[in-house]
Amino acid sequence: MKILVLGIGNILFGDEGIGVHLVNFLEEKYEFNGPHKIDFVDGGTLAQRLIPIIVEYDKVFIFDTVDVDDAKIGDVYFFDFLDVPECVSWQGSAHEVEMLQTLEMIHMMGDLPETKIIGVVPYVIGEDTTFSITKPVLEASKLMEKILLTELEKLGMKAKIKNPNVTIEEIAKISYKRGAEDIIYYSEKVNNDSKI
Repeated sequence: MKILVLGIGNILFGDEGIGVHLVNFLEEKYEFNGPHKIDFVDGGTLAQRLIPIIVEYDKVFIFDTVDVDDAKIGDVYFFDFLDVPECVSWQGSAHEVEMLQTLEMIHMMGDLPETKIIGVVPYVIGEDTTFSITKPVLEASKLMEKILLTELEKLGMKAKIKNPNVTIEEIAKISYKRGAEDIIYYSEKVNNDSKI
C-alpha cells in the first residue's frame, strides 16, 4: 500500500501554513519503517495541480486548517473526507475552498483514495503576512502529530525518532524552501511513471 501524508496551507498567513509545516517537521523528525511505502508532501496551495499526485496513493492523510462552528483556535478535528461532520467547513481561506473542490473532483472521477483529514482551527490573520504560528495552534500540532502516528501504527508503520531536537517553529522558518522541491520531484515522478 502507498500512503501519502499531504500538508496543505498558505505559509505566508501564520496558522494557515500549519499543514505544510507539520509535514516538513514530521519528515525531518522521524524515520518510518513497515510494510507500506509512505511519502510526505508539501502541497501548499496547489489544489488541483495535486490531482496527479493524490490519485497515485491508496491512503491519504491531509493536514489542513478547518473552519468549525463555535470552535476555538487550536481545536483539532479528525474525520473521513466522505463523512465530514456538519459543523466543519473549509471556508476559512482561499486554499481550503480549492482543496475541498479538488478532493470532490477526484471523488467524482472515482479516483479518490481513502482520505482522512487532520484539521485545526486557525487564527485567521487577514491580509498581513507572517511565518509565525499562534500558541494554541502550536500546541494543537502535537495532537495532530499524535493522531497521525497512531493511525500509521494501526497500519503497521513504526516511527523512529531520527532528529529529537527539531522544532516546528524552526521548520516554519524554512518551509518555503522545501515546498517547491517536493512538487518538482513528485510532478516529475508522476510524469516518468506514466510514460510507456
